[in-house]
Amino acid sequence: MKNRIFLLLISVLATGMVHSQATGDTMTLSLPQVVEMAKARSIASKQAATVKTTRYWEWRTYRSNYQPQLALNGVLPGYSKTYQQVQQPNGTIAFEPVHNNNSSLDLSFSQSIAQTGGYVYGATQLQRFDDFDRKNTIYNGVPYTIGYSQPLFQFNSLKWDRKIEPLKYNESKQEYIAAMEQIAIKVSGYFFDLLLAQVNLQIATANLNNTNQIQQIAAEKFALGKIARNEILQLQLEKLKAQKSVGTAKRDMEIATLNLRAFTGLQHADKIALTLPPASIEMEVTADKVLEQAYQNNTNAIAFVRKVLEAKRDVAQARGKNGLNAALTANLGFSKSAPSIPKVYESPQNQQLLKLEFSIPILDWGRSKSRVKTAEANLQFAEYAVEQDKQNFSQEVITQVTLFDMMKDQVSLSAVADSIASEKYQIAQDRYVLGNLSITDLSIAFQEKDQAKRDYVAALRDFWGAYYQLRYLSLYDFEHNQKITYR
Repeated sequence: MKNRIFLLLISVLATGMVHSQATGDTMTLSLPQVVEMAKARSIASKQAATVKTTRYWEWRTYRSNYQPQLALNGVLPGYSKTYQQVQQPNGTIAFEPVHNNNSSLDLSFSQSIAQTGGYVYGATQLQRFDDFDRKNTIYNGVPYTIGYSQPLFQFNSLKWDRKIEPLKYNESKQEYIAAMEQIAIKVSGYFFDLLLAQVNLQIATANLNNTNQIQQIAAEKFALGKIARNEILQLQLEKLKAQKSVGTAKRDMEIATLNLRAFTGLQHADKIALTLPPASIEMEVTADKVLEQAYQNNTNAIAFVRKVLEAKRDVAQARGKNGLNAALTANLGFSKSAPSIPKVYESPQNQQLLKLEFSIPILDWGRSKSRVKTAEANLQFAEYAVEQDKQNFSQEVITQVTLFDMMKDQVSLSAVADSIASEKYQIAQDRYVLGNLSITDLSIAFQEKDQAKRDYVAALRDFWGAYYQLRYLSLYDFEHNQKITYR
């Protein structure tokens, strides 16, 4: 009788295992595959790419400030027929008819000088004036003119932009890489949500099958008078709990599947089956190495330098608005008026311009000094804040390295616990069939087995989460010993 009960249990368990392994039209995915899908298809990756493109064109705009600028301006035609007020010698106003055409073309260039903040400029101009009332046409031209304008004692924005803008552009490139690694962190969470839901469904389904089988065995024992009615009732309760767990697991798996599909863009996949990721990674990680790479690659490390430079720039700008402000402009060229275009360019007359403009505050009630002191205080605050941010960043990196090492141990321990709990459950099941174990002890073995499996999946989740967090902080691939890059 005992052998027949034992064989019956084995046959039903085998049937349940075959049923659980049937995949049909199912897409089987690993964690790296899901991560790559999210990086390629997710809305978050497209947003990151859009921000990257925006930062690139902002960089191109900055670069254009240091390149020669060429412009063509004109008024073609400049026709006018109206009445305009004209002041008479006696002071009265008379409205005289005006009927003319005043057209012009101006081709000009300019080149900024970043070292001094000044700029070189040049132009060639041609103007035509037609007086239709008097049947008169005259041309005025500037064959060429060249000049230089130099601010004195003023803030040089070009000089500071040359220091800050490259940092901002490098920061934006690293921000894109960080955004992609952030996607990996997020999608790994969705991956393990679904993986745990699938494991829970497998556990619940197996428990329901096992409970049904044990009920059959218990019924035979009860018929032989070997167990009490109480065990039959306990098994009925276990079956109800198992049925409820199956329903809950199916609901959780459906929600987790929808979340993973929505994030990765797998809208048309019929079913998704996830494989357990490996419990270890072939790589060496030390706090010193992670810190070194983090300070080379992380956007925060670049931002530390940028924030201090921006505060220093604000101090220079405040000082540039304090005291004497002046600008020196010099210009040399030729010009001439003539009745025809060719004659405009015959023996033109030279023209010169030298101008010094200045502004000196006589009484501003300490406004300029207050601006400088405020900027200096902000600089000091920025330096303190950056120093604190550096300490926090270093501590975060070190903590993450420690956590990663701990998670490796936790995965190993959870794997051993899972193996022990599974073996213990098998022994308990065999003992129950042989009649020397109570239903209560068998139920406890059930629960320990299930919890050990869930703990193992949770440990895997923490381990891989710590791994992707290390990549995010350092923007470095420790498996291949290279910096993380994306096109």
